[in-house]
Amino acid sequence: MIRAAGVVLLRDTDEGQEFVLVHRPGRQDWSLPKGKLDAGEHVLSAALRECDEETGYWPLLQAPLPLQSYSVDGRPKVVHYWKARVREENGFAPDDEVDEVLWLPVTEAPHRLTYPSEVDLVARAALLPDTSPLILLRHTKALKRSDFDGKVDAERPLSGQGRSQSKALVPILDAFGVTEVRSSPSRRCHDTVARFAKSIDATVATETVLTEEAHREDPAAADARIAELTQQAAATVVCSHRPVLATVIGAAARALGVDPAEERWRDVLDPRLSPGGFIVFHRDVAPDGSLRAVEIERHVIPKP
Repeated sequence: MIRAAGVVLLRDTDEGQEFVLVHRPGRQDWSLPKGKLDAGEHVLSAALRECDEETGYWPLLQAPLPLQSYSVDGRPKVVHYWKARVREENGFAPDDEVDEVLWLPVTEAPHRLTYPSEVDLVARAALLPDTSPLILLRHTKALKRSDFDGKVDAERPLSGQGRSQSKALVPILDAFGVTEVRSSPSRRCHDTVARFAKSIDATVATETVLTEEAHREDPAAADARIAELTQQAAATVVCSHRPVLATVIGAAARALGVDPAEERWRDVLDPRLSPGGFIVFHRDVAPDGSLRAVEIERHVIPKP
């Protein structure tokens, strides 16, 4: 299968919303910025890179859009898209792949985009509100309990693979513009997000109720704390442990008006995340001031 990623990049003007489209001279088409994943590349990283390479804009990813599936020369292809906003402008340089970039009103999409499926994506993205992410993250691969010589399990460190995964998380978490980093104080959780926190000049805020030990004694405290955090609008990542995830994910879902048992969310909200895996709740401020989930997505971090 061919995997690709792209964005619907939007901006607001006095006349309304505009979107970016690119002209590809080799195909003689006008399309959204997108491209194939490089070997070993995470789909989120690919979306950022392709937008930057084709338009000169570094995007801030927001809610995911419907997956696009079709065949290319007899091979199945899937393209992941996100609504996005401009985070940084690096300057456009035309080349053989893309020779022109345009900002056009959203209403012009049916008249200028070559592919009807992309017209639909622009319309969907334009209707979505801007969102703030709440990311619930399982710590990356830790040293096995049987290989740990220490007496306090909370001091058990990441494995070499886990350290590599934590490094890989840095640009991925940054893709969503995370500004607050929270974690169980256990070393394996703290070290999973410490490198990212340093990259954005933030500190790792300790959430003692999210340790395995505290959760065993009082799961209701973890539930209540996550419910509280879901209603704080800052873009946040929270790192915890596998045994705590069912409580954490369920609490966030309920607080954001999502039924975890609903069929569309059942697989997305499955608490059985692999090490370094995470769930993103894309939140909008409701009319009463509370936050609600607009979309939810799930990601894994592959082994290095």
